[in-house]
Amino acid sequence: MGWIRRNWTAAEADEWTKEDVLAIIISPLAYVALTLGVALSLLLRWEGFVTLGIGIVLTALLHWIIDPKLKAISEEYERRQKEYLQQLEKTVRWEV
Repeated sequence: MGWIRRNWTAAEADEWTKEDVLAIIISPLAYVALTLGVALSLLLRWEGFVTLGIGIVLTALLHWIIDPKLKAISEEYERRQKEYLQQLEKTVRWEV
């Protein structure tokens, strides 16, 4: 899957891309497949086990697609939060 981008900067990850569209499509499919798969598996139906497997695969695919974008945004947020807390600490101690 070379057409799925895996390296992002925070600014790039904040933009709307095809990876977001794929996540929007896969997410409800995975949720429904997992829900139906668990319910049917509890009834010991073979269709439930197949559906549950499909749901697990879709969930893993969703995570593989969207996680790099979320990590890039999260790292930028954590960096900004750290800078803010350092500045706040200086202000509280009257060091500014």
